[in-house]
Amino acid sequence: MERVSSWMLVVMVMVMAVRAERNINRSGGVYWSTAEEEALAQTQTQTKARDDDTAVTDLDADGGFSSLEGMLQWAIGHSDPVQLKETARDVEKLSPTDLSNRQVEIKQLMDELKTPSDAQLMQVAINDLSNSSLSLEDRHRALEELLILVEPIDNANDLNKLGGLVVVTRELDHSDADTRKMAAWVLGKASQNNPIVQKQVLELGALSKLMKMVKSDYAEEATKALYAVSALIRNNVAGQELFYEEAGHLLLQNIMSESSIDIRLRRKAVFLLGDLAECQLENREKDELPFFSSRIFLKSVVDLTSSADLDLQEKALVALKNLLQLKTTEALVFKDFCGLDGALERLRQRLQDLMVEEEHRDYVMDVERLWSEVQQIFDRKLEKVATGLSGFGL
Repeated sequence: MERVSSWMLVVMVMVMAVRAERNINRSGGVYWSTAEEEALAQTQTQTKARDDDTAVTDLDADGGFSSLEGMLQWAIGHSDPVQLKETARDVEKLSPTDLSNRQVEIKQLMDELKTPSDAQLMQVAINDLSNSSLSLEDRHRALEELLILVEPIDNANDLNKLGGLVVVTRELDHSDADTRKMAAWVLGKASQNNPIVQKQVLELGALSKLMKMVKSDYAEEATKALYAVSALIRNNVAGQELFYEEAGHLLLQNIMSESSIDIRLRRKAVFLLGDLAECQLENREKDELPFFSSRIFLKSVVDLTSSADLDLQEKALVALKNLLQLKTTEALVFKDFCGLDGALERLRQRLQDLMVEEEHRDYVMDVERLWSEVQQIFDRKLEKVATGLSGFGL
């Protein structure tokens, strides 16, 4: 009976706590706040703490309770002990129906609490970013919040309606490199596999800004910018055309050819190339772009198979698998100029050496299967050349 009475008492105290929370919210105005309001609220809370230390621990900086436990502790701490005992006795007399009604009341009161929606939280972050006097720390925090909030596709689609895409795109021009990096990351996350947002971001002219950022000496900025570029143009023909108009193929070639560039950037570059080649294969009715058959371009991909980085090697194989299947790429260019046959043989030997290391075994088996596919496609392409030459009596 004591356990039941204690539980019932908690129910009653929670009712008191929820009522208190509702009153605080009504008098305080908002449940959550912008960066500027947080600073003001913190000052006010610190002032009040001198008169009531308990309030500091129970109430959060926005004028509400930080948790249900906080509400419960506040209600107990601010209740008359005699009244609590009387309430406990009254609770013991409640029928199951009355107790059920009390629980319904709690639910109704909790529903009245103004918990912010994702759209409201995004609007707060957008408003913060629109404030030119906002500190860098708060600006970064606002972008970090958007990065999380735009992950669901519905939220990403709401971003433009709230004015967020314009604001975030403007951050790409910020003087602070980390702010630019975060802005690119948000645009990439919102655009990923989302044709609606891709179109909106492209119309804002963000692609050319992002491509310039890819050339940044700051690796973090360059990497996040290329991530955003990839997200914007993946499976998006209009985006790819803009990318090519901005000499995107040369950008990728330069990244793949320069061994001193951050390995993460080189991985993203060759991954994007593989994706673009696959898109070309899926749209065979379209003329293949000249750079796909460029000898220098193709050699920059083949050379990546000699990298010490296994992940980069694998992504290079994926790109080669797609490039070899294009109509305009020539087998003899791969063989005589790029040295693909020798590169594949060296990679095969390395994979065999790695197979003895248990930590790499599963990975090596996957790469070996991919290597085998590339070798077979390459051999077939060479056979077609040999058949063609024999037809001419050569």
